[in-house]
Amino acid sequence: MKSFISSSWPLIFLSVLLGILLGAGAYTAYNANGLSYLSNDPKACVNCHIMREHYDGWQKAGHHAVATCNDCHVPHALIPKYLAKAENGYRHSKAFTLQDFHEPIRIRPSNSEMLRRNCIECHQEMVRWIVALDDEEHSLSCVHCHADVGHGPTK
Repeated sequence: MKSFISSSWPLIFLSVLLGILLGAGAYTAYNANGLSYLSNDPKACVNCHIMREHYDGWQKAGHHAVATCNDCHVPHALIPKYLAKAENGYRHSKAFTLQDFHEPIRIRPSNSEMLRRNCIECHQEMVRWIVALDDEEHSLSCVHCHADVGHGPTK
């Protein structure tokens, strides 16, 4: 029996460590309401208190009745959508845990481009002639002129 324990202690140690890590991860995911991020429910975004103002603004905005956070902020295709959610979730978790984010929160250039593509996709009939004039040197930003459409007035 002694030789079995002495020869298998690394396996026992790794099993206990893995169990602790999985348990802590499951507890954290449960406590943070992690599964809600897989949904399209805008209330998932306000699991983080820093998003409350954006959520409140969205409720007052023109798109409230027709678009959720995911409609604008992640790709519409299934796999790219969940890849973007995973990347954003990782970055947000890291930033909020380490408190190393800009205040007020700002959209990243890659997410801004995703937002622009989604605006164009939903409004393609209306903006077809504008998009035809668009090029990399003079890239048009929908929210430059329509900043209150998605998040509306916050006060």
